[in-house]
Amino acid sequence: MQTRCAWCGTDPLYIRYHDEEWGVPVTDGRTLWELLMLEGFQAGLSWITILRRREGFRKAFAGFDPRIVATWGEAEVAELLQNPDIIRHRGKIEATIRAAESFLRLEAAPGGFAGFIWSFTQGVPLQNGLQPGARAPAQTETSLALSKALKREGFKFCGPTITYAFMQAAGLVNDHLTTCLAYDRVAALGGPQKLS
Repeated sequence: MQTRCAWCGTDPLYIRYHDEEWGVPVTDGRTLWELLMLEGFQAGLSWITILRRREGFRKAFAGFDPRIVATWGEAEVAELLQNPDIIRHRGKIEATIRAAESFLRLEAAPGGFAGFIWSFTQGVPLQNGLQPGARAPAQTETSLALSKALKREGFKFCGPTITYAFMQAAGLVNDHLTTCLAYDRVAALGGPQKLS
């Protein structure tokens, strides 16, 4: 009998996210940037907190359009710090603005931001093949390498645990349990590679 991964619990929003988004490979650079920014805001909080505010974040950050966000300064930071629909953390807000600048630089390079991100898995979603009772790792050598590369490019709030959660969310790795009802569908979108 197929069930869901236990982490999504019974919250309808969490279940929908698990069933429809988590682990599905994302190849659009701007969507990857949004996911990475949200993972950074999640640091120290639960992911459901971010999901419940995701639309607020999108509205506050101009639809996560890096071309707009990269132009922001102290006035926009001050305004965002008063916005109850997001996580009001100055460091994370300022890091998102700087990350927009970094995104634009990487997006202009061959392969774009998506190519940069996916290069860490050689362009193929990794299949962890987690059996019932197994726990996904908190970080891996791949997430550590991605974290270091992002930091070199000017990103913050992207330690190896955050980058691994990002990899799971964006489908660079399939960490659905093999007995999960989403596993086969997500695995079919990826490749046969195993995580080392």
